[in-house]
Amino acid sequence: MITLEQAKALTHRDILYHVHNRNANGTSQRWRVNGKVKTWKRTPDRIEIPVKHGLRNYDYLTEDGLHSVCLTEEEALA
Repeated sequence: MITLEQAKALTHRDILYHVHNRNANGTSQRWRVNGKVKTWKRTPDRIEIPVKHGLRNYDYLTEDGLHSVCLTEEEALA
């Protein structure tokens, strides 16, 4: 799991590994940061991270979903 400070430090093209979703071969799904991390001045604990998975799957990762991603594949598989 990543912390809020680690999430704010993410940059374009960083890779995140999903804890629950697996590929067909048993490895963790890789999500790529697809843009700039959006933060708010009034609520500093709120973030929005654009991510991409596969060819056409795009989504946003918020502060509520940080518990489901890791920075390394070893952490995600453990």
